[in-house]
Amino acid sequence: MLRWVLLGVLLLGGCAVPPPQTSAPVAEPEAAPDERPLVLTTFTVLADMAQQVAGDRLRVESLIKPGAEVHGYEFTPSDLVRGQDAALILENGLGLERWGDRFYNSLPPVPRVTLSEGVTPIPIATDAYRGQPNPHAWMSPQNALIYVENIRQALTNLDPAGAATYAANAERYKAAIKNLDAQLRQQLAALPANQRYIVTCEGAFSYLVRDYGLQEVYLWPVNAEQQGTPQQMARVIATVRAQQIPAVFCESTVNSAPQQQVAREAGATFAGIFYVDSLSPPEGRAATYLDLLRYNIDTLVNGLTGRTAP
Repeated sequence: MLRWVLLGVLLLGGCAVPPPQTSAPVAEPEAAPDERPLVLTTFTVLADMAQQVAGDRLRVESLIKPGAEVHGYEFTPSDLVRGQDAALILENGLGLERWGDRFYNSLPPVPRVTLSEGVTPIPIATDAYRGQPNPHAWMSPQNALIYVENIRQALTNLDPAGAATYAANAERYKAAIKNLDAQLRQQLAALPANQRYIVTCEGAFSYLVRDYGLQEVYLWPVNAEQQGTPQQMARVIATVRAQQIPAVFCESTVNSAPQQQVAREAGATFAGIFYVDSLSPPEGRAATYLDLLRYNIDTLVNGLTGRTAP
């Protein structure tokens, strides 16, 4: 047996048998680029509203990511690239995007629509912004209907062939907003007179409290460099004590530490955060505008009545 093995080795000339050939990995085909026109909004709430109207006909993106603060946003070089690629920019206006002029002046001419056009502004009553319009008009469902109509018109002007689609989507979305508005109105109507207060960090609820007959108390009117000063905190502590307000709140995009100190010193409960200038990430509880409103009112009512949030 050994003799035959040795003979085989000699016949092969000592050459190693080459390894079996393997096929080269197959490259995944690249995804086709999205050729739909880009509608760029300044922040996430507007992006969700615009997406509801645009449907699949347009590509809608928010310049600012979820969780970022919109008032003092610092745009980046990549933001400028996205702005240059946009077919349309949708902004809030009313002084919300204080960085807006610098951003727009850094771009080639891009059509821009202000979605708060047609809203009756509520003037800010305190501090350095006294007399200026409160920019948080979208927090009123009634104002949101104006936003949706402005979006519909803007998208129709951009893409006239999609006019019927945008009209149908806008009507469907308006109906959902009106339905939620009625639900929230009924939910808040159950609050007794001495619990109809919303105490927040930023004065972002002026339009909502007007709609629903609430009282608004806040630390600062608009997110700015000086937030939670001793004077602001002393004013809110005094009000919370005098009115025996059981719960206070803050917004997701700012530091809640000053408001938590207010709660401790006033004998109130810090009962959670609201979403105002930003939606939550997609997996969060305020991933859409309607979710934002629903979550905020649930949080408010649960905090004021001492119930545990679901």
